[in-house]
Amino acid sequence: MKKIEKEKFVDTVVLLCKEANYNLPLSIVKALIRARENETDERPREVLSILIENARIAHDKKIPICQDTGVVSVFLEIGRELIIDFDIYSAVQEGVKKGYKEGCLRASIVFSPFNRTNTGDNTPAIVYTEFVNEDNIKILLIAKGAGSENQGGVFMLKPHEQEKIPDIVVDYIKDKAPYACPPIIVGIGIGGDMERSCFLSKKALTREFLNPDKEIAELENSLLSRINRLGIGPGGLSGKTTALAVRIETHPCHIGSLPMAINIGCYATRYKKAIL
Repeated sequence: MKKIEKEKFVDTVVLLCKEANYNLPLSIVKALIRARENETDERPREVLSILIENARIAHDKKIPICQDTGVVSVFLEIGRELIIDFDIYSAVQEGVKKGYKEGCLRASIVFSPFNRTNTGDNTPAIVYTEFVNEDNIKILLIAKGAGSENQGGVFMLKPHEQEKIPDIVVDYIKDKAPYACPPIIVGIGIGGDMERSCFLSKKALTREFLNPDKEIAELENSLLSRINRLGIGPGGLSGKTTALAVRIETHPCHIGSLPMAINIGCYATRYKKAIL
């Protein structure tokens, strides 16, 4: 069986912290460029040009894309065919602490929601684990700022309200998008329970392609078109591009419920992946 070395794991988390904050995903950069080409008015084109240039400078100079370097969420898919003889949760925290210090990334986490004293090293990170039938470990690290995270929401719908989902999403985005540094990415989790829908909505932000389920993919495209017709535009200053993408993840749920969570990612939706 393959053994995962702690030092290599920690070093990988360190690198992911830096890379996520310095390098906007290529899929988002390309989407911003396409959006600029699609805009006809000067103001949204100028805003998009600034965002694209900001991403370039961050990449070239290895500095944060945004001053809010976010709360770190780490999604681990751990293969059952592995030997891991260290505390993986502590190793994540060690990697985040080291990565944020070495990378000159702002510490944004407080010890308590009531006693707002900064921890000083951006830990603790939030860690999710899932065991899979593989001989490797997949690491997905998301760094998400408060501006967009604060605009998320949960809807505990009734099963018969399924047809209302598109209108609920569009109305919600109409209210929240201006405060989330648009153009945004919309992550939607539907199903499971309240907790699972939130989990899915955040992870959905990192999927770079349409849902493989044709019906859900059509809903993603339909919602994207409707959201962009709102005219909120880049920076909330009007335009054709309010959102770059809509991503929906689903999960089986109880016969009497239909939970839905919406997680909004700003234009600088930052994440990186690694496999060990």
